[in-house]
Amino acid sequence: MSLRVCLISLEVFAWGRHGGVGRATRDIAAGLAGRGLDVHVVTPRYRGQSSLEELDGFTVHGHSIIGYPFTGATFRGIGADVYHSQEPGLGTLTAMMAVRGAKHVVTCHNPRTAEDWKRQQRYYGLRRLAYNRFVEPRVSEAVRRADAVFCQSRHIIGKARQIYTLEREPGFLPNPVDVPVRAPRKASEPTVCFLGRLDPVKNPEKFIELARASPDVRFIVAGEAHDPRRGGEVRRLMRGVPNLEHRGFVDGAEKVELLDESWVLANTSHVECLPVAFLEAAAHRCAILSPHDPDGFATRFGHHVTGGDYASGLRWLLEDERWRMRGEEGYRYVSEVHEASRVVDLHLEHYRRLVEERATPRPKI
Repeated sequence: MSLRVCLISLEVFAWGRHGGVGRATRDIAAGLAGRGLDVHVVTPRYRGQSSLEELDGFTVHGHSIIGYPFTGATFRGIGADVYHSQEPGLGTLTAMMAVRGAKHVVTCHNPRTAEDWKRQQRYYGLRRLAYNRFVEPRVSEAVRRADAVFCQSRHIIGKARQIYTLEREPGFLPNPVDVPVRAPRKASEPTVCFLGRLDPVKNPEKFIELARASPDVRFIVAGEAHDPRRGGEVRRLMRGVPNLEHRGFVDGAEKVELLDESWVLANTSHVECLPVAFLEAAAHRCAILSPHDPDGFATRFGHHVTGGDYASGLRWLLEDERWRMRGEEGYRYVSEVHEASRVVDLHLEHYRRLVEERATPRPKI
């Protein structure tokens, strides 16, 4: 069966945007394109990005961040069999209204309740607050009308059902990660990495604090802030910490090298669901040190931080090489559940099942 698929996302891990949903979107799109599908991604256009781009074998359609109401023509022109939103949003609603005969799928990456947004509003601007008040109710309605709803993490399934008042629980559709076959060559000294943006919500200050409190351990920060001024502030905090180095944004071979040498991935974010960085670290046999425990990731594959005490958690992992055992357990789990080819197979299986339920004429681009 020949399929045309359109992924809808706020970003695609390119052109300066490096979030977890964008990483998942790019990897899913590339995996599907590698199987011979005609894959399109519709996303807001960022600096250096043209309205039409080719990336990893798929086509990226960029639009103005304020142009969502006018993207209906783009969705109709693509003429996909399946429109798959990576996190519900205005694009979900627009695609559903524009192409009524296609199948519409939603994956929830990090659903938030009204109380969640109240606690987190200091990390977001007025535009987000206005969106939540005026647009989110219509987006929720679109989610309820979707042909299939999934969650990328098991622990948010009940939450997503409650937020969107769904008749049944969403399915589990994991994010993909490349899992190396060879064992990594770990650094000879204890090495802890931070992999993520330097934005306030990711709280890199806590990681810097941990480095100061653990002078016998090597620490590496990999990431940049979306706001250059914010990035400069964090870099100034890192100066004078001799056991801490900043590598900036890393991807590809540089990221592989970082995770191969690291013993532990420390996550210090104020808010988190199941980040792609957890999957990437586990794929390279790193233990997870985090106050967040999605799907039991920190408890099973590292140490779950409570009361903000990262230092004692790190010491526990380093004692008797517990980090190595937990890292191996994480590696086995992501190999079974999140390995990229398996996840692409799951996506294809769901798409084909949905399309076979009702054949839909596909308009020409």
